[in-house]
Amino acid sequence: MEKSGLTRSISKKGCSPDNSACGGFFGHLKTEMFYGRSWDGYSIEEFMQEIDTYLHWYRRDRIKSTLGGLNPLDYRRSIGIAV
Repeated sequence: MEKSGLTRSISKKGCSPDNSACGGFFGHLKTEMFYGRSWDGYSIEEFMQEIDTYLHWYRRDRIKSTLGGLNPLDYRRSIGIAV
């Protein structure tokens, strides 16, 4: 990574808790947004906008049963975590 001048996007190899959370999120993203759609004809900018729209939905609107039927943002507010 350093030799190539790149910044690591997820945790270092061997950091299971971080890698697990990142892997889980990217699995959701691929299943819910990417697969089952044709991306032919999309520009990079349009694709990035679609990802931004998905991230907004994922954080603010997605209802999760394990959070008591709340979206992640409302759940964090309900337990007193500043968002």
